[in-house]
Amino acid sequence: MSSVEERLAHEGFTIPTVATPLASYTPALRTGNYVYVSGQLPFVNGELPRHGKVGTDLTAEEAADLAQISALNAIAAVRSVIDDLDKVVRVVKVVGFVASADHFTAQPLVINGASNLLVLAFGEGGVHARSAVGVVSLPLDAPVEVEMIVEVVD
Repeated sequence: MSSVEERLAHEGFTIPTVATPLASYTPALRTGNYVYVSGQLPFVNGELPRHGKVGTDLTAEEAADLAQISALNAIAAVRSVIDDLDKVVRVVKVVGFVASADHFTAQPLVINGASNLLVLAFGEGGVHARSAVGVVSLPLDAPVEVEMIVEVVD
């Protein structure tokens, strides 16, 4: 077990198996020293625990918990192409999408759920550049989606 997995386990998190892609793409792709992770929904055991828009169907706090799950799924995708999460040097970039009600403007607070988990998992290497984007809808009526780029070493 990697030190990343140990840190997460100490906080009660288990890295899941990689979610099955919804269409024609791969969950993660390594090129050189970078792993590009496709957008990850907050699947738990193959199911979305919540649906809808943040600001009407869910609170920002509830959506932040889902963003955390999406980040955990993104870590699983990284692990699927590098085997050992201790090879992650840095989380370079995170993009979080939030299905938002018209009046909702707290997308950064929602995506903090993902960012905070990544810092917990990777320490200083988990500090990253980020965008938090409000969107009209996401696949399967998911409230959040998280994608990321990580730098790795062999």
